[in-house]
Amino acid sequence: MKVALVTGGARGLGRAIALDLARSGWRVAIGYRTSAEAAVETRGALQAAGGQALAVRADVADPVAVDAMVTEVQSTFGRLDALVHAAGPFRRAPLLTESPEAWRATFDANLHSLYYLARAVAPGMRGRRWGRIVAFGLAGAEARPAPANVAAYHVAKVAVVTLVRSLARLLGPDGVTVNAISPGVLDSGGTPASELAAMRPRVPAGYVGTVADAVAAARFFLSDDARYVTGADLPVSGGWGI
Repeated sequence: MKVALVTGGARGLGRAIALDLARSGWRVAIGYRTSAEAAVETRGALQAAGGQALAVRADVADPVAVDAMVTEVQSTFGRLDALVHAAGPFRRAPLLTESPEAWRATFDANLHSLYYLARAVAPGMRGRRWGRIVAFGLAGAEARPAPANVAAYHVAKVAVVTLVRSLARLLGPDGVTVNAISPGVLDSGGTPASELAAMRPRVPAGYVGTVADAVAAARFFLSDDARYVTGADLPVSGGWGI
């Protein structure tokens, strides 16, 4: 029975992916930083879905905490086959007035954490010659826009996709695939309905997506059907960002 670690798994998109994995027979560990109550609820939901579950508190921006979390998951379940890195909050701030600390924190949460996690999970995956790593980019970021009020987040997400491609090249010979999902306008519970409604006219598909759309993409990347797909960046956006 395969084992997955889903960071940011207590809420939103990470929670939805974790539940989908549990329903498919995976044993699932969720990582969380501050959402302790939500993590307990999600762990219960995972167990109710028929899967063994674990909730681990860790700050993925801290490499020491990342190593400890991965060690706990591997000690509990005996292995770790897949990493879904869904942690990394959206941040909006004027470029020249946000603090250096906030700038660094955006990169720590979205980019540096992926490096720390990949470094921690890769040895076990390489040893078994099978593994899946899925990260999250941002639809339209590849066009290199210049949004002055969300610059740090956009730059971090562009770098995430570059890191995904580098990891894919490095780990491919060992049977480990590394891919990115780049959501566009999705109703994942964290964006006000009024903001989603204002963005909808810019979505070529004509409607706002749901977490189920991103879950379907993750399900494919984590499957054996995607064994020959690595280094990909899949927009899940209804065409937003084109």
